Amino acid sequence: MQSERFIRNVLWVSVGFNLLGAMAFLFPATVGQLSALPTPVPRLYTWLLASMVLLFGGMYAWLAMQLEINRPLLAIGAIGKLLVFCVFTACWMLGDVSPLAVAGASGDLALAGLFTWWLISGC
Repeated sequence: MQSERFIRNVLWVSVGFNLLGAMAFLFPATVGQLSALPTPVPRLYTWLLASMVLLFGGMYAWLAMQLEINRPLLAIGAIGKLLVFCVFTACWMLGDVSPLAVAGASGDLALAGLFTWWLISGC
């Protein structure tokens, strides 16, 4: 039961993290600058990306409220968070984003690790 409370708390942290991320993508000239995201960006891309980040945040909220955690859906969330970190890292290596942006995306890496740990530990 303790590990179930733990993963639900982690899911709620992910909801908040995704809300902040969506705001950064939705408002690149203001909130995005705090996250060291590159500008200018076409509105179509920012809106589409923000909607996907919000969709995943909604999924984390939905998972946190379920009686039983859907493990395959949590695995998709872990993969998604890992991919976000990988994209930020690749873009940093190509010189498209600053190390500060990668540092911000490291939260996604940590959350992916916590999701994966919970799934693997058989809780």
